[in-house]
Amino acid sequence: LCPILHFGTRHPLIARLEGRSSLKTLEPCLFAEEGYPIYGDVIEFHGAEGTGKTEMLYHLIARCILPKSSGGLEVSVVFIDTDFHFDMLRLVTLLEYRSSSRGTEATMKHYLERFFLINCHSSSQLLLSLYSLETMFLSHPSLSLLIIDSMSAFYWIDRASGGENLSLQEANLKKCVQVLQKLVKEHQLVLFATTQSLMQKSLNFVEGSEKTESDAGSDYHPFLCKAWRQLVTHRIFFSRHPHPGGTQGFLMTTCHIQNDCVVKRSFCIMEQGIQF
Repeated sequence: LCPILHFGTRHPLIARLEGRSSLKTLEPCLFAEEGYPIYGDVIEFHGAEGTGKTEMLYHLIARCILPKSSGGLEVSVVFIDTDFHFDMLRLVTLLEYRSSSRGTEATMKHYLERFFLINCHSSSQLLLSLYSLETMFLSHPSLSLLIIDSMSAFYWIDRASGGENLSLQEANLKKCVQVLQKLVKEHQLVLFATTQSLMQKSLNFVEGSEKTESDAGSDYHPFLCKAWRQLVTHRIFFSRHPHPGGTQGFLMTTCHIQNDCVVKRSFCIMEQGIQF
């Protein structure tokens, strides 16, 4: 089990006195309807590598851990890194751009007190890490957001180790989903998790303006276990999308699973972060 890397310390009494704040204003552009996410929501970022999923996570982390004076929510975040794509320097850069105080080292350290990083090398380690979070969420009521990048990192490894038996292939993932469901429900969390389009031809279906809203669902070929698909409340498809003039841009297609509401939004990635 990998240690939880906490960038700062907080007194337990202060942590217990802090309640979970609403995340409804986290990033309205991500959702098809107003008033999301609400506690209990599980949002899946799905797309090929290099389509802006991890960069969007940096955007959300910065929004959470920054103070309200800088447009933040002042809530804590747990980030579980299974793809080893996380770049602390990139996050600090975004914090510096967005900080109203143009942060000193002490200021950055204070912001990062709200950020917890866990690295996992296997699905078994991911499962053990999730079990360990129970105590952490009890002692830190300010923890409102859980992020996993990504849920599909160990897919091929688990398939190989499980042989021809589908139940063995999916055993750890199903257990992870069960623990996540319990954590999200009992501790009133919002969960964001990325998955890669390992089993799709491409995600270019969202690049054409002639595509209908139903294309987002019809072109999605799920490969993770049924338990995970049933847990997801919103699925956001990411793809590359050339902007006018040939500049590189990205497109999100957001689907609210329960009411079939769909919305598309483009964005670009700048040095200072996501721009819608």
